[in-house]
Order: sequence, then structure tokens, then C-alpha cells
Amino acid sequence: MAKRISLYALLLASIAAGQPAAYWTTEQALQVRSVDDARPSPDGVWVAYTQTRQIMDSEQSESTNQILLARADGSRRVQLTRGEKSSSSPSFSPDGAWVYFTSSRSGANQVWRIRVDGGEGEQITNLKHGVDRYVLSPDGKQVAFTAHEPDPSIETAKKERRDVEVVDQNPPNAALYVIPADADARDRRAHRRIASGDYHVGGAVSPFVPMAWSPDSRLIAFTHTKRSGAEYWPTADISEVEVESAVVKPLATTGASESEALYSPDGRWIVYQRSSNPPRWAIDGRIVLLPRAGGPARELAPTFDEWPFIVGWDAASQHVLFLETRRTKAVLYAMPLNGPPVVLLPQEQGTLGFAFLNATGTHVAYPRSSPSEAPEVYSMSLAARKPVQVSSANTALPKLEFPKTEVLRWKSKDGLEVEGLLTYPAVYETGKKYPLLLNIHGGPASQFFEWFIGGPGIHPLATLAGKGYAILRPNPRGSSGYGRMFRFANENDWGGGDYEDVMAGVDAVIAKGVADPERLGVMGWSYGGFMTSWIIGHTKRFKAAVAGAAVTNLWLIFYSAKS
Repeated sequence: MAKRISLYALLLASIAAGQPAAYWTTEQALQVRSVDDARPSPDGVWVAYTQTRQIMDSEQSESTNQILLARADGSRRVQLTRGEKSSSSPSFSPDGAWVYFTSSRSGANQVWRIRVDGGEGEQITNLKHGVDRYVLSPDGKQVAFTAHEPDPSIETAKKERRDVEVVDQNPPNAALYVIPADADARDRRAHRRIASGDYHVGGAVSPFVPMAWSPDSRLIAFTHTKRSGAEYWPTADISEVEVESAVVKPLATTGASESEALYSPDGRWIVYQRSSNPPRWAIDGRIVLLPRAGGPARELAPTFDEWPFIVGWDAASQHVLFLETRRTKAVLYAMPLNGPPVVLLPQEQGTLGFAFLNATGTHVAYPRSSPSEAPEVYSMSLAARKPVQVSSANTALPKLEFPKTEVLRWKSKDGLEVEGLLTYPAVYETGKKYPLLLNIHGGPASQFFEWFIGGPGIHPLATLAGKGYAILRPNPRGSSGYGRMFRFANENDWGGGDYEDVMAGVDAVIAKGVADPERLGVMGWSYGGFMTSWIIGHTKRFKAAVAGAAVTNLWLIFYSAKS
């Protein structure tokens, strides 16, 4: 943290002059609490979600997550979990009486549960190396989870306390297990492995759990890859295991990458995401419908960005809900089994975080934010479509006016339209020119969203704007949110068209009369760090640069480190 602050001090000192007073401080940014994993109860009455608190003092530098429970009408909220250790990934039991979650409070990360009316948490799993992801069966009787299986040779070396260990570049593969939700008469639970082999259970490029139960709790569909490393994403396939017998059969095993399988509530269908064949690293996907009675799988209508994240089924098994980026927003859609998708939740300002559907397919919950609004959790009935704020994570923040952020569009050197977010200095005077910071995102298949600029993060945007800087965050070719062809447009061309895109964006801000061409800075993280390094190697326009986690040797990163 100290090194990062010193780098920013150098950046600011290099290109700033006549700064106004601070507007939003880094200390205030650390007070912002992020909210995530918002899960509605089966009856839609409650929402469980995580709330993150930053701990930053002379002794500690960390963050902790705790689980809160809120009424879906926003009338009440209580904190369910406490302590020094984080609690994450909440989900409700089918009867709504329990909230399940993961925590490392007893050592390794394990599955726990706590009653919705409070009390002590009850530990469900007890694996030496902990668990990864979990999902409760529809009948509430079993918990399926994934856990890594350590390499025996590494474990032996640790026991023998050898000074030298051979460490694999990837974590060991994970297997699929089940465990009873309730303890037996002797207060014991025994887990059972039901799927393992020469593959890793999980591994798809998705924020969601890599397995799903059938409505009758007899089967589990799961995603698996050849190995656990991120580079094995293209090998993702889907199989199905019968829980009782542990017999596994393939469901989707083409040359494409297949993941995110979900059974329909009526049991007739399995829906999943499938990439192009063969998969390409810029990543794309289509929603595919597989009839369980037999017959070929078919692709549903294409989506705007062709990279949807499947959220779940509606109660009638007639629509598949999915989340997808569209320009500078994340948008929630409903895909009918026949016909094009429709927007469920228009966002005039700001954007959504990841949305989750309840088990009955009637309610959805999600965090929402905008550049000037700190994130809060919202709940919505799919029937009424009237979002209600249920959290109060950031209502106590200082009531300060935030700098203006607007969507800016411009033409690149080859005529391609490019878009980004321009944040003005906190105290802005029309006609006056200000120092400009060019901020480039990672990925490159990521993008800048209309999210809150005042929270803790890699770059303290609101603080920089308060110091008198304009900030341009472009979404150059290669970014998500603008369609498959746009995302694929910088394949084998890093530093080519994307460089022209961001430089044209800088010129557009100068042409608006906002930026001083003699006071330019550039910064970025990961791919953004690569672009920062590339830029200062190809132009002398910038007075200062900060390249974070920069990828500066592409041959090494792809052919040696396999990052």
C-alpha cells in the first residue's frame, strides 16, 4: 500500500499545478463498504448478502466479509455473522429456515449454516484442506461441494519437513462431493466423493457455482476441465452424475467450451453456455438448450455481447435469465425458449453487479451503483419489476457532491467508434484546461462500468478528481460490452489498434477543451499495465506513468508462466 501511494505521489507531482482542495479522500474511500452475493429467500421475503469492511491501520491491512439479512421490502436488516474471519457465499435452505455460507473461522474454508433468526453457526463440512464451492439440494437434505485433492508427494514432503519442495504451477484438481445437511444421531456427517478422475471439477470463466442439482435432487450436472489452471478454460465440458450410484455420464463434450449448466424447474431442459468451436481466448458464448428426453441441443437467440452469464430459470420454465454487459452497463435479460431476449431491468443511470435468482424463480437480488452513488443491494419481484433497496451499507458516508462522469464517444484512427467514461475535475470551470489521466483497464476483455468512483480500488478516482484531474477510462477494441467482433478486434494486435483507440480518446478530451495537452499522465493494471508500458515506449506525450502488474513479456507470459 505504501509503495502504491508513493507512486501516485510521484504521478501527481509530475503533472499537476494549482490543485484545488481535496474533494474525496482515500480515508473516506476506505469507509465505503462493498456489497455482493445477494440471494433472495425461496419465498422472496428476505435477502441474504455479504458486506465488506476495510481494516486499514498501523497493525492491519485487510478486509472482512460478513453476512447480513434484510427484508425484501427494505424495512429491516440484521447482521447474521460476526468475528475476525470472513463469511461468504450465503444461500437459503428450501424451507427458508437456514442460511448456508462458507467461512474459515475454524481453520480451512468450510460450509456452515445459521438459522435466519440468529444463534450460533453450525459447521457442515470438515475437510483438512477446506472446500471451494457448494450448492444445497432442492430437497434440503444434501450439500454438494467441490474440494481440491492435494498432490500426495507434496503432502509427504511437508510431513517429512523437506527443505525443498516441488510446487506445481496449478493447484491440484478438485473433485465433487456430497454431505448430509443434517447430522446423524451421533452428531456426525460423512462426506462422499461422487465425481473425480482425470479432470478438474470447475474451471469455467464464470462467477457462478460449477454444479447444479436436478429438481428431484437425484442428479448433479457439473462443469469440468482437464486441469485446474485458468489456461484450461477452453477444455470445459459438462457431465452429469447420479448422486446415489456416483455414475457419471457426459452431457456436452464438443470441441467448444461448455459450462454453467442449469436444470429447468419442470425438469424438461438443461440450459448451458457454449463458446465458439474451437474456443478463442477473447471469449464468446451462446445459450444452449438441451432436451432431457433426448434429441440434439440447440442454440437460443444470440445476445448483444455474445458472452452471457446464466442467472437461472423463471418459475414457469419459459425464460432463462442472464446477465450481460452492454457498453458501460451490466444488464439483466430474460431469454425465451423461442425468440430474442428482452431487458428485464433497464438502467438509465449506473449499473448492476452480479444478480442471483431465488430457488423458486420468482425474485432476483443484486448490488447497484453509479459513479456518484455508493453500492447498495436491491431486490425485485419478477412479476412486479419494481426494485427496492434493502441494504444500508453506505448511507452513513459523507454527503458530498461527486465529480461529474459522462459517457464519451469518439472515432479511432481507422474510423471505429470507441467509447469511454470521462470524469471531470471536482471543481470544473468551462474553458479551463486540466491535467488528464488516461486510465486503461485490464483484460483486455474487460471494460469500465458506470460504477462508484469513490470506493477502495486500484486507482483512487474520486480523490484524483478532487485534486483537479480529469480522468479518461476508455473501452478500446478488445473490451467486452460492444459485441463479439469488437472484443475479438485486438487479437494478435496488442499495441496496434487499441493503442490508436486510446490515443484518439485523449485527443477527443483535448478537443473538448477539458485536457491540457502538456499535462498528461497514463496508468493501468495488468493489460492496462502492458498498454501503459507500450504507450510510454511509443510516444513522449505523457509526463508520468504508473504501470501496475504490467504484462511486459508476452512470450514469457503465454509460453512459460502460462498465466
